[in-house]
Amino acid sequence: MDLLFSEEFFSPIVISLKVACTATLLSFLIGIMLAFTLSKQTFPGKSFVETVIMLPMVLPPTVVGFLLLYLFGRYGILGQWIYSLFNTTMLFSIYAAIIASTVVAVPLMYQSLKIGIDNVSSDILEAAQLDGANSIVIFKSIIMPLSKNALLTGILFAFARALGEFGATLIFAGNIPGITQTLPTAIYVAIENNELLLAGIWVAMMVLLSFVLMLIIQMIRKDAQ
Repeated sequence: MDLLFSEEFFSPIVISLKVACTATLLSFLIGIMLAFTLSKQTFPGKSFVETVIMLPMVLPPTVVGFLLLYLFGRYGILGQWIYSLFNTTMLFSIYAAIIASTVVAVPLMYQSLKIGIDNVSSDILEAAQLDGANSIVIFKSIIMPLSKNALLTGILFAFARALGEFGATLIFAGNIPGITQTLPTAIYVAIENNELLLAGIWVAMMVLLSFVLMLIIQMIRKDAQ
């Protein structure tokens, strides 16, 4: 029982929730920006842009982690710029874990929002434009309310994906107890160390939480039909 009240038990849970919540918020903001910009728009190269956005869904997590290392590493394209400004690197920090989780969560958020926005009738949008409503008003007062089910689904999908991120996080953020060790990486280490009881409790928590999230998503989809 002492295990359930130890820092070793709670630390990965707290870090995972911090990372997942922050990544969900970031993916929400990025997803809205992308969906608002790309939905109901036609331009050369749109398919290419959307393919890039969705790519993290099909790439192996280790590949995503390597690409993040390449971009944000000490001598990476963005890493050099960050180092010159802050004299530090994002590698092996909680910020790296948040970035990794955000990258894999954005495609799910974007896809859900895109479906919701595409389902909004073009006649309604055209009528609002004729009445003088600008893009911001249309998005805030028409698109968002009519896409609320898709929005909630995207948030839950993004949170679940960010919470379960493993490969990219392990490569980019590492597995530092108390700093970057999330539940998935903690489970991996516990199994390697033959701490099966500890791993089993964490696994049960992840399964239960994932089940609840998916159940809520199914209920939202059912109500939308």
